[in-house]
Amino acid sequence: MYSSELIKGTLKTILLKLLNEGNRMYGYEITQKVKELTNDKIQITEGALYPTLHALEADGLLETETEYIGKRVRKYYKLSTKGKVHSKEKVNEFADYMNTMKFLLGIETGTA
Repeated sequence: MYSSELIKGTLKTILLKLLNEGNRMYGYEITQKVKELTNDKIQITEGALYPTLHALEADGLLETETEYIGKRVRKYYKLSTKGKVHSKEKVNEFADYMNTMKFLLGIETGTA
């Protein structure tokens, strides 16, 4: 499992990319999907997830839908139009950052 410092610095990008690939998702579904896709290397806590989702929503990058399932309320998150554009920008920025870090650390592509 990766350190919380690494996850914290990349969480917005992870969420934007995940929501850009799918349709709408609710919090627990997001945590499980990330866990599954990373073979448990990235485990997002509720304490990190929801403040980040709320910040993305406040920035106009996410829209929410509330659905009632029996007596439970489930809040779904999806990218807004602005979020779709921003998602691509964040992913490209992060890819460039990774290439810079590989160069800086002397890591050859495919050997990390």
